[in-house]
Amino acid sequence: PSPPWLPSPWIFLLVPPLCWAANFVIGRAVHAEIPPVALTFWRWAVAAIVLLPLAGGDCWRCRQVILRHWRLLGLLGASGVVGFQYFVYTGLQTTTAINGVLIIATIPVVIPFMAFALDSIRPSFRQAVGIGLSLVGVGIVVLNGDARRLFDLQLTDGDLWMFLAVPAWALYSVLLRRRPPDLPPLALLLAAIVPGLMLLVPAWGLELMLRGGFSPSLPVVGSILYVGVIASVLAFACWNHGVERVGATRAGLYIHLMPVFAAILAVALLGETLHRYHFVGVVAIAAGLWLSSTSSSRRL
Repeated sequence: PSPPWLPSPWIFLLVPPLCWAANFVIGRAVHAEIPPVALTFWRWAVAAIVLLPLAGGDCWRCRQVILRHWRLLGLLGASGVVGFQYFVYTGLQTTTAINGVLIIATIPVVIPFMAFALDSIRPSFRQAVGIGLSLVGVGIVVLNGDARRLFDLQLTDGDLWMFLAVPAWALYSVLLRRRPPDLPPLALLLAAIVPGLMLLVPAWGLELMLRGGFSPSLPVVGSILYVGVIASVLAFACWNHGVERVGATRAGLYIHLMPVFAAILAVALLGETLHRYHFVGVVAIAAGLWLSSTSSSRRL
């Protein structure tokens, strides 16, 4: 159990979609400057450097626990550290923001199926209604309140990469429930990053030979620092804690906040305007989150 002084897990779950909404924008903005494997590798290399003084001691003290659970940690690294991030950054090379957000927003629908397949956990009727209602809210925001835009979407190779990212994140979220309870959250994250980086090194070397490196310009370095510290260490620590407390299915629904936060960031940073459909979508998402967070899942 978490210390009583910690805030509600629902507060923690608000942080990741906000950080990842900006990560989504940054990944698209620098797609021409830095290849996807390089961005993925340096993102987690920076995260590991930040985490080492914070969690390195715990990892050493819990080394026997880490060795006993190396398969789980390897799967967490392969799915959440390598798979999801690489698929997203590769997808952002060619897909549009609206396609990418729409595809990623299906993650909360996939997580219950993954939880059922791995842990025999099924959502309650109330939770299923909440997922559906929240998904409708996402559609309203992403499609600008015009359902006809759905028929104007054109799939690209990047969209296919985005579709691969969906089950990768669902697997990561469900596997978090199996984390050893005596391994602190930051130590868990660092222990998952290490095998992820080991998988990324040969892929990065291959990318260097085929596509070359990148110029360490100020925007590129700033982007790497953001995705490495904020979108990785901070966001993943909050996500891991939230999933541990409330479960993958309930936590997964907070992914639906990504397009909402993306719209807010566009208003704040790009001077765009909020429209009525934004508020309608936010209300639907909020209602879905409330229904899901106040329901219970059942184990078969």
